[in-house]
Amino acid sequence: MKTDVLQNVTFEELILGQQASLSRTLTQNDINLFAAMSGDVNPAHMDADFAKSDIFHGVVGHGMWSGALISTLLGTVLPGPGTIYLEQDIQFKNPVRIGDRLTLTIVVRAKIAEKNIVHFNCAGVNQKGECVIDGIAKVIAPTKKISVKRTELPHFEIHQHEHFKNTIASCRDLPPIKTAIVHPVTTNVLEAIVDSVKAGLITPVLIGPESKINKAAKEAKIKLTDWEIIDTEHSDAAAVKAVELAAAGKVDAIMKGALHTDELMSAVISPTSGLRTKFRVSHVYVMDVHTYHKPLFITDAAINIAPDAADKADICQNAINLWRILFGDKKPKVAILAAVEVVNLKMQATVDAAILCKMADRGQITNGILDGPLAFDNAISKQAALDKDIHSPVAGDADILVVPEIESGNIVAKQLTFLGHANAAGIVLGARVPIILTSRADSLQTRLLSCAVAVKIVAARKAGKIK
Repeated sequence: MKTDVLQNVTFEELILGQQASLSRTLTQNDINLFAAMSGDVNPAHMDADFAKSDIFHGVVGHGMWSGALISTLLGTVLPGPGTIYLEQDIQFKNPVRIGDRLTLTIVVRAKIAEKNIVHFNCAGVNQKGECVIDGIAKVIAPTKKISVKRTELPHFEIHQHEHFKNTIASCRDLPPIKTAIVHPVTTNVLEAIVDSVKAGLITPVLIGPESKINKAAKEAKIKLTDWEIIDTEHSDAAAVKAVELAAAGKVDAIMKGALHTDELMSAVISPTSGLRTKFRVSHVYVMDVHTYHKPLFITDAAINIAPDAADKADICQNAINLWRILFGDKKPKVAILAAVEVVNLKMQATVDAAILCKMADRGQITNGILDGPLAFDNAISKQAALDKDIHSPVAGDADILVVPEIESGNIVAKQLTFLGHANAAGIVLGARVPIILTSRADSLQTRLLSCAVAVKIVAARKAGKIK
């Protein structure tokens, strides 16, 4: 049993046959932490698909994870604090799989008084009684009694970002989309393009001042010989040209480069752009939040500043349509956010939420399950909803969060990204082509996800699933 104090057993106190044991169950987090600490990313431990074809036919734990438990016993229990680990002979008899419970036992085998050296037999068995690890440890045992407070272990979080791996992988069977890159005049933008091209997601058309594009490519050591370049005078002209190509059906998507979002969107939403549809243009953050149990959309956090109920209806519909493109025909659960979960006529967000829910009841918003107003905690936490006696198919299990206005949406998304280590791909919907919004702070996974979402939208449009 664990205590708050570690007390050792001195060389004189140790007797032959004396033993100590501990038990641990191998988890996926153990494998991930060991890999992160050691750098050992052998696919036998990290890649389930690869591991299916190896000798063990599945993922197994690192052998030295088991070995590390010997060190734990020697350093904290027997002999305990003051022990100096000299030598270890280990034989790995059987694999340890996720969920296996390993019981490790060390037994005093021999004492050598001249240098206070002690030999230990070391053996580990799994829950089936099968021998997993066997060996002999050699240590210098302490000669003075030591009693120290047990060190509190630091808190670790594992950020796996698994939710959208299948989305990116599913694009392997789809052709790359021809994508107009607007004003790609910085190295980070060009590097993002290279990543997306290598992943087979896009075929780029670079639009902007050619001299600046070539300068950035030279700095990034990127060859542009295989990519089409359309020379324009400045970023505004690049945005107009990209929209023109999209309206003419000459590109499948548009990607923001090194220009402000409002510069690009001014060209997109212009009445003469040819890209408008019956829906209002809106933005969705497609988020992989490691602490949430499934993918999460946040909308609108980038385009519509202070949408009214009619605007929010389109914002909802755009997000619902995207969710169904990525995840199938099941209706997503849409939480209409406000500061409280009751309708208050002095709080417009709550009134809008009630209107949107009734619009869904009347078929004015389709293919989604809406509820609101809901505070953020009630939307994403079942316990919070229960504590407030909220009975709802959406509360605690939302797929889509519809925010009241741009500030709250932007704050929530950025908090999840920078404090919650979420991946957040940005996509603009409601136009005739998807518009990919990337950021300099985006990880490779986020960049690829943004492009993969656009690929799926284009495929759905070509298949006639959306207009």
